[in-house]
Amino acid sequence: MTGAAILSAAEMRAAEAELFATGIPEYDVMERAGAVAAALIWRVGGLRDTLVLCGPGNNGGDGFVIARLLRTQGVPVRVATTGDSRTPSARQARMLWDGPVDDIGDTAPATLLVDALFGTGLTRGIDDALASRLRSLAGAARKCFAIDLPSGVSTDDGALLSVPPHYDMCIALGALKPAHVLAPAADLSRQIVCADIGIDTSSAMTRLLGPPILHAPARDAHKYTRGLVAVVAGDMPGAAALAACSAAHGGAGYVRLVTPHPISGLPHAIIQIADHEPDSRNALSDARIAALLIGPGLGRGAAAVARVRAALTHGHPAVIDADALLALRETGFDLLPGKAILTPHMGEFDALYGQVSGTWLARAQEAAQRSKAVVILKGARSIIAAPDGRIAVSSPASSWLSTAGTGDVLAGLCAARLAVTGDPFRAACEAVWLDGDAARRAGAAFVADQLIAALPAAIAARLSKGSSC
Repeated sequence: MTGAAILSAAEMRAAEAELFATGIPEYDVMERAGAVAAALIWRVGGLRDTLVLCGPGNNGGDGFVIARLLRTQGVPVRVATTGDSRTPSARQARMLWDGPVDDIGDTAPATLLVDALFGTGLTRGIDDALASRLRSLAGAARKCFAIDLPSGVSTDDGALLSVPPHYDMCIALGALKPAHVLAPAADLSRQIVCADIGIDTSSAMTRLLGPPILHAPARDAHKYTRGLVAVVAGDMPGAAALAACSAAHGGAGYVRLVTPHPISGLPHAIIQIADHEPDSRNALSDARIAALLIGPGLGRGAAAVARVRAALTHGHPAVIDADALLALRETGFDLLPGKAILTPHMGEFDALYGQVSGTWLARAQEAAQRSKAVVILKGARSIIAAPDGRIAVSSPASSWLSTAGTGDVLAGLCAARLAVTGDPFRAACEAVWLDGDAARRAGAAFVADQLIAALPAAIAARLSKGSSC
């Protein structure tokens, strides 16, 4: 994974401790953080009058550094505090600030507001009067900046411990935190920028989903080397048709649709095999199948469970979606092949896994470990979790995806990428990213068919130049 690292409060403390263990003083890191944040604020705000709110800890120390550096640029800066600075680095930063310091309860508002009250590690809400004062000052400002995290949010689960204002920019220090990507805290900031302060995040297992690097087919490729996808249809043929078309446009070399009823209007390149014909069993036993997809339009009940059992018996890498996920409650996870992707939305997740405690990141991770499969927990930000501990979190998806059939498109895209790559986690990451980019390209008020039509352009934009596989 190449996206920005996401560290919990404990992971961030450990990463900082490793940095300090190299001999770099804690205060030097505070200076780095303040310098990066000040540069970002200067770029947006220029010489507009600025009020920096500083809390008692190191987040407040960052604020004093920011104020001092902005002042050297000619910015009229005031600082307001909640009281004394309590950490050695924060006290040093305050000592180096030679400008005015107001009480936060009495200070006047400014055009720009910088919230450096409380950052990573907050475990309880801030005082109601202070929270109200913060909202009042933010409401009077033209632009608001949060340093590391908005004051009043829980770092690891994104919960609102108090009622914070909204911000134009949140400057994450060293790494993103779960609160930057988990609602409701993630929705507080219009823009989130991660500032490099020298923290080593190379071993981070949780990351923001980055754009994939894709490859064109090799010059000697043919339909089977590019990947054969078998889609098992059910009671609702339209869903399976969407999934099959998505797989065909998602990079698979060959798509085979096993269906109880002929489906009209499909591209001729998608081969339909009636599942009551003698050769339908052979259609799924074909060793050349690189990925099996079952679930879109499958239906429910004993017949659906039997169809899932029969399909998974062959051991092909598989994508399990929609109704097939509910069938897994009956079959159990032991039936899953060694390479599998499960694609539940939150309702299906709860139905399949029951009450799993913890944050959405933790829940997705536990689900992946329990099922020994890659799990895509679908939502406004989809979470992709692998059994080995890797997690990728997507950027916010287009709200226009909330229309019938788009889940079938994602399932087909997962199957195509699984057939191409042979790697469930990579395939899931590629599929989620491409699905989001196709939605962006499709614009407003699209239907699932138009989402499929946008997939080739999304894939073309991510092709590595001069290479193929």
